[in-house]
Amino acid sequence: MATKRKVEVFTAGCFLCDEVVKMVRSLACSDCEVLVYDLHGEGIDKAKEYGVNSVPTVVVDGKIVDCCTRGKVDLEALKAAGVGSPLGQNKEGGEDELRFSKKS
Repeated sequence: MATKRKVEVFTAGCFLCDEVVKMVRSLACSDCEVLVYDLHGEGIDKAKEYGVNSVPTVVVDGKIVDCCTRGKVDLEALKAAGVGSPLGQNKEGGEDELRFSKKS
């Protein structure tokens, strides 16, 4: 069982990406490991592996968060994906109910 929730943020160094990085970092808890990839210099292979088509994109435990496929990253979708909640619990204290996009 994982000891940390892996939260990966794919960016291109723009102000929109910077805002998402700040949002993720402010929401993250001690059970979250936040990794930021600026696609100008790193993470391109990992982005391709996940099917990242735009930035900013947030991936939680290897899956693109649903809001990232529809457009703007939003706080509620990050919370629903478990960012900021202890492993195995959602914000209400129940088991995680993760909302992720399905890879085509």
